[in-house]
Amino acid sequence: MPWVTVEAPPNRALVLALEMVVDSGEAEAIALAHEHSWRVILDDRRARAVAKRLGTPVIGTVGILLRAKQSGVVPSIRPLLEALEANEFHIGKGLREEALRLAGE
Repeated sequence: MPWVTVEAPPNRALVLALEMVVDSGEAEAIALAHEHSWRVILDDRRARAVAKRLGTPVIGTVGILLRAKQSGVVPSIRPLLEALEANEFHIGKGLREEALRLAGE
């Protein structure tokens, strides 16, 4: 995939500080997004809160699916949500209902 690049976060001190409260992968993702003023994709509640405290914009898997539906990339998010849930990806009832409502499903 030519549009995917691998990059280490330049601010190791930030990564180390973040690793005290979130997993290392989440810490690196948050630090990299923060350094570049990018949006970070996170589903973990604690990691999302940490990113938001740093002022880093956050989107989750359900948000990505909703945007895919809204932009015409996928015709429906319902089967995608069901597939995620079938693979033990937890989606809260309220979030699921709101996503389906916003998707017009």
